[in-house]
Amino acid sequence: MMKYEKNVYEGQNVYLQYYEIRNGLKPLVLLHAQAVDSTSYFGVMPKLAQHFHVYAVDCYGHGGSLHDASKYNITDIGNAVISFIQNVIQEQVCLLGHSSGGLIAAYIASHSDLCSTLVLEDAPFFSCQGERRKHSFNYVDLSTVCHNFLNQKEETDFVLYYFSHQRIWELFPEKTRERLRPKLIASAAKFRKKHPDKSLCIPFWPKVGLAAYQGMNCYDPRFGEAFYTDSFHNGIAHEDLLRSVHCKTLFLKAKTAIGQDGLLMAALSEDDLQRVLELVPNCSFVRFNCGHAIHIEKPKEFVSALIAM
Repeated sequence: MMKYEKNVYEGQNVYLQYYEIRNGLKPLVLLHAQAVDSTSYFGVMPKLAQHFHVYAVDCYGHGGSLHDASKYNITDIGNAVISFIQNVIQEQVCLLGHSSGGLIAAYIASHSDLCSTLVLEDAPFFSCQGERRKHSFNYVDLSTVCHNFLNQKEETDFVLYYFSHQRIWELFPEKTRERLRPKLIASAAKFRKKHPDKSLCIPFWPKVGLAAYQGMNCYDPRFGEAFYTDSFHNGIAHEDLLRSVHCKTLFLKAKTAIGQDGLLMAALSEDDLQRVLELVPNCSFVRFNCGHAIHIEKPKEFVSALIAM
């Protein structure tokens, strides 16, 4: 059985928690999505460790890494991971980022020579920046819930608050929503009271949906506020990031869906994907018939895509 080692890298103004499977193979660094933490990758890390020395890093505002809202931006987090690679790994890496982790990974690849290969797992290029962000599911869901949570004082449990106010409820038929929502919120409240340190588990809630709560206990909603205000990007345009990536790159694209109201129900549109492919000189892509968390919904295909690079 492969052993996960939990470690901390503490450098000058840097504090990152990470998990590692040691084996002496070429290094692979995993950067998780927003609201979860690096344990999101535990399901695929043993398979990946047959081919890579795997590091899974908690981004700022998540897991056991630094919680400081002044550093919840692509520059500070990207530079922290650059420092981690330089001082802990000390060689070029294969760098993979999921969702917001993909934005950070692109920053690292464009601002250093530390990436031999870059893998972008359904990263939301163009769709989460500027005015366009207001027409994406993430904005009306997680970002807005974070903003509203921070601007009220009645409820203190963000996990329960998010479960109660998530946008997904609006996708239920009205009568079904009215019947199920109070019962499921009550079930969530009961679980949170009994297991405040565990990831949320609700009977009848889809497994893929529950994966979004993996590590949310340690998520700082001020990170989501940075996407709500668009301060996360620190004035750096996605186009400029991608144009500066020169290593071999693979984009993993999940399904694209557009709601009846025009809301982007995906990380990025097909047009956004084409812009990524045009801007990054050496970029290929693989499609997956699943939702946003490819490594959770299609783990075998996900691992195969990385091995084939």
